[in-house]
Amino acid sequence: MKITKEEVEHVAYLARLKFNAQEEELFTTQLNSILDYMEQLEKVDTTNVEPTFHAVARKNVFREDAVAPSTTQDLSLSNAPDRDRGFFRVPKIIE
Repeated sequence: MKITKEEVEHVAYLARLKFNAQEEELFTTQLNSILDYMEQLEKVDTTNVEPTFHAVARKNVFREDAVAPSTTQDLSLSNAPDRDRGFFRVPKIIE
């Protein structure tokens, strides 16, 4: 299956893209190269290949949910430039 320059122009029109003649020719060539590669992949015998979800083995990346000591309020506010009754005090930003 080959893609024509007119099909590239049509898809560009639908996507509201503007290409000059040189770019249209480049994209036509590139898309045809991709399709040629896909045709080569279709010829590969995969009858005894197990389906996979990932190309590499993955493991669970979540850590154990465990209770741990937290930072105290005084320590959290120790570097605050301005605080009020245990909270950070910031300038009013609503007009």
